[in-house]
Amino acid sequence: MTKRPVNSYDRYHAHVYFDENSVERAAALCQEAGELFGVTVGRVHRKLVGPHPRWSCQLAFGAAQFDGVIPWLEGRREGLSVLVHGLTGDDLADHTDHAAWLGEAVPLNLAMFQARP
Repeated sequence: MTKRPVNSYDRYHAHVYFDENSVERAAALCQEAGELFGVTVGRVHRKLVGPHPRWSCQLAFGAAQFDGVIPWLEGRREGLSVLVHGLTGDDLADHTDHAAWLGEAVPLNLAMFQARP
């Protein structure tokens, strides 16, 4: 079963994933989240960025916004996958142990977080 988001951290990122067929829908969703909840909306990346295996847009918000943002995203995502993770300063743990999903979970490219000798 896919792990669902729980409000356990002070700060969060939500990464809305999309492709060429859903980019306009995803961009509108992120823009509306910014307007309604005052979350910080990142760029709409039409390329792979960081550990994300699909195009994405990042939303940044705090624990006080979580209980409004997450149910709203769940109800409005229209089939888009959304990675939600806490921000603890440990990037690998944030994208694994502290990660949850709205919709389909997508395997991340975690190699960039592996310790380098």
